[in-house]
Amino acid sequence: MKLQLISMAVALAFAAGAQAQDTSKRQVKNADQDRIEAEYKAAKERCDPMQGNAKDICQKEAKGKENVAKAELDAKTKPTAANQRKVKEARAAAEYDVAKERCEDQKGNDKDVCEKDAKAKFERAKADIKRADARQPSTAGAGSTTKPVTK
Repeated sequence: MKLQLISMAVALAFAAGAQAQDTSKRQVKNADQDRIEAEYKAAKERCDPMQGNAKDICQKEAKGKENVAKAELDAKTKPTAANQRKVKEARAAAEYDVAKERCEDQKGNDKDVCEKDAKAKFERAKADIKRADARQPSTAGAGSTTKPVTK
């Protein structure tokens, strides 16, 4: 009987410790999410006085940084190969969105060349990510069941 009581007490102590640790992790993640959101809002506000395409570029940069920061937070809290890949994909997508927006300042053939160059860089980045992912050891059974995001 005493052994059962001691076992239950130990189990309860471990459960309480695990719950406190989960609560702490959630609080840190929530704080990080709040920080990311605040940084995004501040970055967007810095774009407000701008005009035309400069404002559009600024907003794309702010949104891209937010998306990368969110992906990095997910990779930090759940360090899986899939989440690491999502960080790389978010960076590539952010760079592509900004590059496309920068092309808007150009006209005619220069704009076409700019857009094709941006698209080619994006496609190379996606191929590099896919190649690196293929070299990784199999993550089957490690909680990585998501497919790469393609645009």
